[in-house]
Amino acid sequence: MEFVIITGMSGAGKTTALHVLEDIGFYCVDNIPASLLPMLYSLCSKSEDANMQRVAVVVDVRGTEDYKMMNVALEQFKAAHKEVKILFFDAKTDLIIMRYKETRRRHPLAERLKDGSVAEAVEFEKALLVPVKNLADYHIDTSYMSIKQLRERVMNLFMENPSQALTLTFMSFGFKYGIPLEADMIMDVRCLPNPFYIPALKPLTGLDQEVRDYVLGSEETQEFVKRTLHLLDYAVPLYLKEGKSELVVGIGCTGGKHRSITVARELEHHFLHLGYRCVIQHRDVEK
Repeated sequence: MEFVIITGMSGAGKTTALHVLEDIGFYCVDNIPASLLPMLYSLCSKSEDANMQRVAVVVDVRGTEDYKMMNVALEQFKAAHKEVKILFFDAKTDLIIMRYKETRRRHPLAERLKDGSVAEAVEFEKALLVPVKNLADYHIDTSYMSIKQLRERVMNLFMENPSQALTLTFMSFGFKYGIPLEADMIMDVRCLPNPFYIPALKPLTGLDQEVRDYVLGSEETQEFVKRTLHLLDYAVPLYLKEGKSELVVGIGCTGGKHRSITVARELEHHFLHLGYRCVIQHRDVEK
């Protein structure tokens, strides 16, 4: 049985993720108290209904006022069931505040705090969720993600039952838009020849063959990719041995459109060939 607990910051995308999982066949429950997880798990595992064998639930600060107990209950529940995976959503504080202002919704913790401000509620929630964040198998930072990108990331993680224990996510990005906070490793490819300064290539991206040929045509890029793969070939099995469920490798250039996409595709191709389960995301390609 697959049992996914969606948790994390309010306003970071948990509801969207739940809808995505429902669309791909998960039985979904929103806002269940952590104390009821063992009962739900038991009911689903004993059910003869095949639709109850893939379950996703949202557990967050709305379901309790005893936050310490929530954290303890999640830790104990996860330790007792190896099938349980935790998907944690996060985003930068200022962007969460902006989202609440745009939707004019009230933060679930606001009324429980002295001044009731969104800013105070967000900071309070971040502190509360540190233990849960440390438990999580998957981390997704939605600060610079579109809804489409968020849907693609969740679908790529859970569309099929994973045949391997480790999912490799290669994420291209532009440094000028910020480093992806969920990245476990960052590769800076700004040292490679830049197609941005070639008029015919500037409007294209690393998804176009012309840009790919230009970037990979240099000795610097070939050597960089070779050495990066040498490092990853050594490190990835160590992460797998350590029990990590997802390894996010960020590949960054200045704008996230040319060099980073090209190199990310090379890394993905290499590990797909080796039989790993891979996800690729180009965070800033449309900016």
